[in-house]
Amino acid sequence: MVQLKTPEQIAKMREAGLVVAAIHAATREAAVPGATTRDLDEVARKVIADHGAKSNFLGYGGFPATICTSANEVVVHGIPDEKTVLKDGDIISIDAGAIVDGWHGDAAYTCFVGTGHAPELIELSRVTEESMWAGIAAMKLGARLVDISKAIETYIKRQPRPAVGDHSLGRYGIIEDYGGHGIGTEMHMDPHLLNYVSRKRGKGPKLVPGFCLAIEPMVSLGTPKTEVLADDWTVITTDGTWSSHWEHSVALTEEGPLVLTAVDGGKAKLAEMGVTTAPDPLA
Repeated sequence: MVQLKTPEQIAKMREAGLVVAAIHAATREAAVPGATTRDLDEVARKVIADHGAKSNFLGYGGFPATICTSANEVVVHGIPDEKTVLKDGDIISIDAGAIVDGWHGDAAYTCFVGTGHAPELIELSRVTEESMWAGIAAMKLGARLVDISKAIETYIKRQPRPAVGDHSLGRYGIIEDYGGHGIGTEMHMDPHLLNYVSRKRGKGPKLVPGFCLAIEPMVSLGTPKTEVLADDWTVITTDGTWSSHWEHSVALTEEGPLVLTAVDGGKAKLAEMGVTTAPDPLA
């Protein structure tokens, strides 16, 4: 069953979303060469405490940290530790969440550590982020869940093949085993949102006011296949190619979508795409 939210409940989710946005801002500043992923986790813990919020990652299924830190070939669910030291040229996705009065926020971004990143890595992150926004723009009243999946997949497949110099790396790999999800009184709720179209899944539910989704494409420079390491959390690409992960939590209202985890509610980016966002209930 899909949990539909009232305007008052969406306002609470917006509060949680802004805490997540603050975590992103603080960890982005702290993700420098020489920092450990444990350092980033400590930054996130402080932001959550300073806002009087709670972590929805810490202890979730036994997860031992406040954020997921997934560097290079790690796709998702990387565990922060003291051994993983960020290096110039690394990329890392930082996935963060927060709870305010029982309501959840969840979002991720891909961060460039230092300088000198290969052009294909910069393009990988751009493609992944833009596919997320394509999915958000497709979250319209009367549409179906599959329309979001289709928008994400279509955007990625229309991009030029990734290449190093004159050599093509093949096609982008849209990660198959992980995707977006409903969000509300729990971090992960129905429905599961694929980042590609599957005939087996059908069209999915109709999008109506109160629908809230975490939209999160994950894309690699190679395979769409993944495997989980011995820690039972860390997910890597099976061919070792690097990946990118972007995510926002979004609420659909009578007046359009509201990106709960974006500082401006998604207003500027969606305006470029011809989409008007709902008014911010906290403005």
